[in-house]
Amino acid sequence: MTAGTLSREDRVRLARAALARAEERTGARSVLPIGDRPEAPVVALVPAEADPVVTAGILTTERPPMAVPPALVPLLPEGLRRGATTVVSGSTSLVLTMLAHACAGGAWAAVVGQPTIGLLAAAQAGVSLDRLAVVPRPGLESPTVIAALLDGVDVVIVGPQVALTDADRRRLSARARDRGSVLLSTADWSGAGVVLTVQHGRWTGVDSGEGRLRTHEIRVARTGRGSAAVPQSLDLTLPLGAEPVAAPTAPLTGLRLVG
Repeated sequence: MTAGTLSREDRVRLARAALARAEERTGARSVLPIGDRPEAPVVALVPAEADPVVTAGILTTERPPMAVPPALVPLLPEGLRRGATTVVSGSTSLVLTMLAHACAGGAWAAVVGQPTIGLLAAAQAGVSLDRLAVVPRPGLESPTVIAALLDGVDVVIVGPQVALTDADRRRLSARARDRGSVLLSTADWSGAGVVLTVQHGRWTGVDSGEGRLRTHEIRVARTGRGSAAVPQSLDLTLPLGAEPVAAPTAPLTGLRLVG
């Protein structure tokens, strides 16, 4: 398999192999009957402790970046660049909005080390749950689990409950560059290309102690390196011009329970 020739089916096979590897490392169990689980192919995955080795090279310059919601374009004019590391801190709603937009474009995603992200909230934000894997508490296997997911998943969100050293973070950023995946952290990540920080916010919708929270007004500040080196801020209202997704009335299917 040569660089830049991965088809959609190839990406699906790599994603399933990465999930199988993560399950093995974390003692995962599936909510699907054994007979209904897709069979993952045998793929050699290199542990994060080893030097990055390209097993299926991807030239990130040959693959377009993932689109972001139009309201975020002033802060992310290049979208979510494949192979880049981005930090989004201070708002789970903003993370889910960006993830929903990526999944709507056909991306596969995983959330590692952030048990506070709920599946119902993700579904209401528009995230395609059949394209989402969740590893709430990877523990000491964090580097290996994240590395495995970067091999076959388009967007990997890394939360604060991961056991990573600075050296691990450097290796994982390098692995994301090799694989053409988007590494999106919700905690500090040294060397990230773009850092989006929610400085303050205000909820609306509740009046005199009753009602529903409907919108979240936030100010997002951007810092980073390269084209993001010039600080910039933007006022946003979440959800970003999208109608809230109704809560599912039937049990969620096709999910993997990890940990």
